[in-house]
Amino acid sequence: MKLKELESLMQEIAPFEEPKIELEQYPTGPHLASRLLYTVANSYDEFDGQTVIDLGCGTAMLAIGAAMLGAQHVVGVDVDEDALRVAQANVEEYEDYLPIDFVRCDVRQLAGQERLKADTVVMNPPFGTRRKGADMEFLRAAFQLSRNSIYSLHKSSTRDYIQRLATKELRAQSAEVLAQLRYDLPATYKFHKQKSKDIEVDLWRFEVPPQTDS
Repeated sequence: MKLKELESLMQEIAPFEEPKIELEQYPTGPHLASRLLYTVANSYDEFDGQTVIDLGCGTAMLAIGAAMLGAQHVVGVDVDEDALRVAQANVEEYEDYLPIDFVRCDVRQLAGQERLKADTVVMNPPFGTRRKGADMEFLRAAFQLSRNSIYSLHKSSTRDYIQRLATKELRAQSAEVLAQLRYDLPATYKFHKQKSKDIEVDLWRFEVPPQTDS
């Protein structure tokens, strides 16, 4: 599937109905999401026939894209029941069957969830602006859930910190910024004064250390 075709197919995915600021629910637009997913599929071939977790899935933008690109099974994980309701409705809009299931869970409660594992984790986690350290909680959880690799978006300003966390604490086999992208953040909440704001974000790829399943 070509990049433009993927982005076009993802245009119809509904956003949050009433986004919650405390959860930093900002939409992952089709332009940004399609580039992340296209990189996973075409540069690393880590969707076709693989199991995938979309961590903090929101309305399932990344989960749906991964399924379109050949993932064998996708699990969307999110703490917000309202977001998961929209996500399920989005999946059901597609005529073709999409192998996606959803789990409601707080990312901080995923430690020890041995049954919830996947070959690859994709995510656009909170940036940690409302609750400090939320982005790092997601990254730590992703390392517990993935057998092979993680693809994640983080603010470019946190690059050095994430590099240290991934290599020293989480013992990643590799931690690489694949691209620096612009997150076109639309005015989502009442306190937003600008129509949109560009935020520089890094698309990271992490290889997790070898793990033994229980």
